[in-house]
Amino acid sequence: MAQIRIKRAVERVPGGMMIVPLLIGSLVATFMPGMPKFFGSFTSALFTGALPILAVFYVCMGASIDVKATPYLIKKGGALFAAKIGAAIVVGIVLGHFLGEAPVASGMFAGISTLAVVAAMNDTNGGLYMALMGQYGRSEDVGAYTIMSLESGPFLTMVTLGVAGLSAFPWPTLVGSILPLAVGMLLGNLDREMRDFLGRAVPVMIPFFALALGAGLDLHKVWQAGLLGILLGFAVVVVTGIPLYIVDRLTGGTGVAGTAAANTAGNAAAVPALIAAANPVYEAAAKSATLLVAACVVVTAIVSPILTAAVAKRVAARGLGAAARGAAQ
Repeated sequence: MAQIRIKRAVERVPGGMMIVPLLIGSLVATFMPGMPKFFGSFTSALFTGALPILAVFYVCMGASIDVKATPYLIKKGGALFAAKIGAAIVVGIVLGHFLGEAPVASGMFAGISTLAVVAAMNDTNGGLYMALMGQYGRSEDVGAYTIMSLESGPFLTMVTLGVAGLSAFPWPTLVGSILPLAVGMLLGNLDREMRDFLGRAVPVMIPFFALALGAGLDLHKVWQAGLLGILLGFAVVVVTGIPLYIVDRLTGGTGVAGTAAANTAGNAAAVPALIAAANPVYEAAAKSATLLVAACVVVTAIVSPILTAAVAKRVAARGLGAAARGAAQ
């Protein structure tokens, strides 16, 4: 029987094992949103089970991490965390000076606000980052997200915007985000056979997680937000991606991890409403900000894997070139 080279075709697409299933999931969410629920059972679970799949991904990826690399995780995660939040703070200060709390009222940039931009830049898509690192990076770089997970929630956005009051980050949520990875690390470091066994599942999990992630991205949101939402998505990739890339290189990385962190988490779309609830002065900006951040999630989920794949390809080519020069000498 003739073989159809599906895997090879998918891998020809930059970040294919991530981007192709993600696009399939987003197309289902956009044009057939009721399909998973209609079929129910395992089909529904396949499209809606992002968190369980990610939990297993954490365990398997954790098993491939050498515990001796823990200082590296802290250094890398802390550096990427500081670069991402630092970029958002700088942009927030600049925009806050010119725009204040209210959104732009008219013109091409109508609806844009300091709140929208900061919320979009502050939170890294952890699942996307880990999946990209699982495909293009080092296992140690995956673990850096244990530090970067502190970005989640409205607290840092409130700090950046200078909102009065506190938004507590519950310690059970923080521990819960780290625990599966820690369990995997424990298993992998206690037993090398468990490390090999669980580690082999990492690339297999990527397309399934990507499908579930994509099933939560409605492409209509990009259309509703218009060009402004698309521009904000590209701005997040560029404005946060440059310092992230530089910091990654300065901390001994190749730049791939920094590029993979230049995106927006899905839960960031909920931040504007939480900010407005904490401080009514942002109520005018919250509605348009929610739409723009949601569009940014979709745009960065598409652009970030493509850019990460390009950087990884360049790094690989540079490595092969250096090896060839060494052999010639």
